[in-house]
Amino acid sequence: MTERAPAGAAADRRRVDRRSSERIADLTLPEFRRIVVTTLIASAVGAAFLWMVRTVIVAGILGAVIAAYLRPMYAAVLRRTGRPALAGILTLTAVAVPAIGITAYSYVEIVRVAQYLAEHQAEVTARIDQALGRLVFMQNVRSGESVRTYVIQASDYGARVPLLVRQALSHFSVATTIFLFTAFYIFTKGERVSSYLQAQVPPRYAEFIGALERNLRAVLYGAVYATFVTQLLKSAVIFLMNVAFGVPLAGVLALLAFVIGFFPIVGSWSVYVPVALWLLVFRDAPVRAGLMIAIGTLLNTLFISMYLRPKLAADRSRVLDFYWMFVGLITGVYTFGLAGIILGPILIGLLKAVVDTVTAQTSWSLLDAEGELVETGS
Repeated sequence: MTERAPAGAAADRRRVDRRSSERIADLTLPEFRRIVVTTLIASAVGAAFLWMVRTVIVAGILGAVIAAYLRPMYAAVLRRTGRPALAGILTLTAVAVPAIGITAYSYVEIVRVAQYLAEHQAEVTARIDQALGRLVFMQNVRSGESVRTYVIQASDYGARVPLLVRQALSHFSVATTIFLFTAFYIFTKGERVSSYLQAQVPPRYAEFIGALERNLRAVLYGAVYATFVTQLLKSAVIFLMNVAFGVPLAGVLALLAFVIGFFPIVGSWSVYVPVALWLLVFRDAPVRAGLMIAIGTLLNTLFISMYLRPKLAADRSRVLDFYWMFVGLITGVYTFGLAGIILGPILIGLLKAVVDTVTAQTSWSLLDAEGELVETGS
């Protein structure tokens, strides 16, 4: 019995070596045809699926990430209710109701401003024209008619806000549905999905898939955490400056800065710059306007966006350093748009996982079907 064990292990190793040394030329024509057909069908189905979900893929990813963040809350509710579905619904309700309330409040305030602008076009035009007349290079320029045209256009745009909201509801409702159902699915079926995916991975690829999974989870966590934290900080700065300088709609403008900061190119500057111009024109407060521009540029745009966001993301992920996280966030947004907030760091994180695995001392390609190291040397 003790003498047969080494011989059996050697035979198994020889079978593994023969299996790992098989050549493509040894495939029969039916086997090769089956591989080609299966690959083409899988590629076509995968491409069609990605095209189908292209507009809501960010909502789905955010739903999964937010579900992971809210997992402790879900677990606490589940212990009290004992019903996974009810616990998931209550957890999502606790998050969705405040968001819906804030959105409704902002919509009402924006419509009210649009109505005021429509009713006071002449007054607004006169104030802007008077402010422009104080500028040295605009003293001899008759800007009244041009200013009036811009005010009318702004007023017309404000009157179209309800129509624009209704037009955006179709896309927004689909994305919100995907977000909520993805979060609910991860709440109730997350462990089962994780077990299923792990069971489908052959043991010889376990190291490679494990590296991809670790990097993906860490980079996602870091990018989403840093994005939400920094957006909250920038919105808080906008809110405090509005309150300190006596700007109306302080809460609405802060919420607008939070939402608009997710989109490429635009950021919180598209809020504090117009507010500074409003202070200069309608309040005749050049000092406050200058402080608004200076604080917004130095604190929000340069420090929080350019330094703090990639710094927090890198520290939380512990996968990418500051430079590569900065590259992922900046280039991802400018390449993929809104989705680049997530896709940029993910791509660099997955690339790092591939490089780390391929260059490791124990490569995944040296693992046999049972997940044990194969001796390739003589």
